[in-house]
Amino acid sequence: MRTFPDDFLWGGAVAANQCEGAYNEDGKGLSVQDVLPHGLRGERAEGPSADNLKQEAVDFYHHYKEDIRMLAEMGFKVFRTSIAWTRIFPQGDEEQPNEKGLAFYDAVFDECLKYGIEPLVTISHYETPLGLAEKYDGWRSRKLVEFFERYCRTIFTRYGGKVKYWLTFNEINSLLHAPFMSGGIKTPPDQLTEQDLYQAMHHELVASAMAVKLGHELMPGAKLGCMILGITVYPLTPDPDDMIAVMEKDRETLLFADIHARGRYPKYLLNYFEDHGISIRMEPGDEEMLKHTVDFISFSYYSSICATTHPELSEPTGGNLSRGYKNPYLKASAWGWQIDPKGLRYTLNRLYDRYQLPLFIVENGLGAEDELVTVNGEKTVLDDYRIDYLHHHLLQVREAIRDGVEVMGYTSWGCIDLVSASTSEMRKRYGYIYVDRNDDGTGSMKRYRKKSFWWYRDVIKSNGAIL
Repeated sequence: MRTFPDDFLWGGAVAANQCEGAYNEDGKGLSVQDVLPHGLRGERAEGPSADNLKQEAVDFYHHYKEDIRMLAEMGFKVFRTSIAWTRIFPQGDEEQPNEKGLAFYDAVFDECLKYGIEPLVTISHYETPLGLAEKYDGWRSRKLVEFFERYCRTIFTRYGGKVKYWLTFNEINSLLHAPFMSGGIKTPPDQLTEQDLYQAMHHELVASAMAVKLGHELMPGAKLGCMILGITVYPLTPDPDDMIAVMEKDRETLLFADIHARGRYPKYLLNYFEDHGISIRMEPGDEEMLKHTVDFISFSYYSSICATTHPELSEPTGGNLSRGYKNPYLKASAWGWQIDPKGLRYTLNRLYDRYQLPLFIVENGLGAEDELVTVNGEKTVLDDYRIDYLHHHLLQVREAIRDGVEVMGYTSWGCIDLVSASTSEMRKRYGYIYVDRNDDGTGSMKRYRKKSFWWYRDVIKSNGAIL
């Protein structure tokens, strides 16, 4: 039978910087997101600005009880969110944490547990403290390992009895593509060398392994995983050179999972370092620390790309960080992301074959422009396009489970509408819950259930049987 496991964790995902708002309340410091008013590829600002929608976002900070109640109404088993590092350590390098920030997440996790929802917590989700970016140049500095250790120890001690599932860094492989947003590296990208980037990568990997080690010590029974930006890559043509291009593109992602799962740098990466004159500065104990491997691997999956040595045969795809060439067999979203449900099944099988570790799909979804309409006196969104997208992806998750892949759960991205990380727009919506807020900052912040809300409720209630 094609079924989901009885303990499958159904839910959704958000990030603190994209939903919480309250950017300067209760002692919170500034993060890198507070100077990125126009998203991933926008210009950095000197400081907070009125046109940064993330400053208020969808005000989860003040609406969390209402929002979690609605997630519970859908039957969520798990809710992936992140802790804003700057709510706990406003500058990032303080000796003592901010109690009001700690108390907020106590309240959020208690609210989840009240409804039987397991929190899945990302420790660092694209919101390095701005203080660490300005004072230390972010993860280029070894000092951040020390600050991250203090942050982890604080939240593990505080929430260890409430949070069972943890992720260290969101899409950790994105550091090589978006060094400021992902790693708080303030030096302009055109001034960074590969040596700089891979050294910063090493610092994050050591910090991630340290978090796993510390988490196992302080929270017996907790599960700690890595999170990678997943991308499926196909050869555009049968040319063997295109297959080699796929292998090389894959390794940009897999090297991070390889180190997290196997506890050492892979030979192909060491060869790359040698060929390109890169010498990673390791401190005593780093190699031993990396051996503290993760309990599971989580990843985001939105689309696939092609790799080729024949660029004249195609054109570049849309997307955020991992870009390639268009696949002529696939359609794309309004933002140019090619839609490929079967690629998810392939990715699940490929990762499981490689690591034999449990997998967790922690981001997947369709960003679209939704129209609020009135049906039978109730405001809603008739988002059949989103239902279709999610339906076909979940069918492929089910097929992967039948293939023998151990899949822990599925948290679709942006289960409640939030501010886009890539474009800082509200109009690019992912959620089952519509939030009345617009790109110009207007709106009532009222919440409305979309058609997909009721569909996902029935999927969860039936444990996927209605698919």
